[in-house]
Amino acid sequence: MKQILSFAAMAILLAGCAQTEDEKAAASLAKIDSLYAKGKYSEALDSITSLRAHYPAAINARKHALKVWQDASLKMAQADVAATDMLLQQTIQELENATSLLQRNMLAYKRDSLQARYEAMCGVVRMIHMRQKQDK
Repeated sequence: MKQILSFAAMAILLAGCAQTEDEKAAASLAKIDSLYAKGKYSEALDSITSLRAHYPAAINARKHALKVWQDASLKMAQADVAATDMLLQQTIQELENATSLLQRNMLAYKRDSLQARYEAMCGVVRMIHMRQKQDK
């Protein structure tokens, strides 16, 4: 009987000393925050994917990582919108100055592709904003 009580007490002590999943994920979460702060959004997203795979039960860490995921995705999408808009404006200007029919057709094709990408990325930004509002 004494042995059973000793074993039970030891098991309770060991269980109390064990790290939770959130505590184990803290180092990964700190790395994710650091990458985000440095503007390394793609690497932060890769680290979040890794965190999800290695610590599926770390609920609080995953909640924080989701917010960082949304913020990093938003920053990347906004940068893509800005770059696409700049290329689109440049292409429209080139199209107005084009002299040959072939050049006009090629630039019109490029303009249409950039316009489609611009609209799609704006949609991505709107969706991320909508999800962030839902999560608040």
